Amino acid sequence: MKKRSDKKIEEATNFDQLLDAKYGEIGSEKRNEFEEDSQRFFISEMLKDARKTAKLTQTELAAKIGTKKSYISKIENGKGNLTLETLIKIFEIGLNRKVGITIS
Repeated sequence: MKKRSDKKIEEATNFDQLLDAKYGEIGSEKRNEFEEDSQRFFISEMLKDARKTAKLTQTELAAKIGTKKSYISKIENGKGNLTLETLIKIFEIGLNRKVGITIS
């Protein structure tokens, strides 16, 4: 016999229903954790891509913004605690890119 959540996953017809079935409704603790992890992953991948496009090593990027390579590595692996101020500093000073923020 299948679990209720497995049945909901199988019956999902769009991505929102799939997320609801797997992680709970928007606002639930499990869904909030998933959303935070997703955003952390997205930012880490964007940073890695931008750094590589700029042909910089983690060490070089860290030097440009006055931090350590290990901190850049943590962020790129989705593990570091990243403030908005640091995010802007990394992209605008370290990578010469503009940061835009959308809240929805």
